[in-house]
Amino acid sequence: MLRKLGRLFVIKNRFEAFLIIYALALGATARGSAYLDQYPGIGGQLLFLATTGAVFLAGAKILDCLKLEQEVLAMRASERAE
Repeated sequence: MLRKLGRLFVIKNRFEAFLIIYALALGATARGSAYLDQYPGIGGQLLFLATTGAVFLAGAKILDCLKLEQEVLAMRASERAE
């Protein structure tokens, strides 16, 4: 039962990855706009930039890991076929 529940939290394809990245971006921009209200001026702008920059880094890592997992699965499948 725990495995079935755990499979819900595994990113299986690029579409799911892009949905997660989109959700991260929405949260980051909301947090960034709150920073702009709390810290007017260059400080708030830098914090806004940091929150959105973190989404770019996380999105790239998610997509890279997904690609690597698919390559590993393909390699294992080819080894089994031999």
